[in-house]
Amino acid sequence: MYQKISNILSIASFVLIVSTLISAFFGYKYVTSEQFKTKIMNQVLGNVEGLMPKALDNVVPDLTGPSLPIPPEAKKLGI
Repeated sequence: MYQKISNILSIASFVLIVSTLISAFFGYKYVTSEQFKTKIMNQVLGNVEGLMPKALDNVVPDLTGPSLPIPPEAKKLGI
């Protein structure tokens, strides 16, 4: 009687361990795939664009100020 119970529990334990290992293997394969990287990158970029909707449109200014004068010390060094 106890032998049967012990055998059933060991088979159930084996099935649980094997299913855990198989799911870990396929989970690892999915996480390291290009499809997963692309999906995560699209989500991250979508969130960044949502946080800064208008800031990326004004990258290049229309008007800039005058250039900075060169210090006299730099002129002496020939820079």
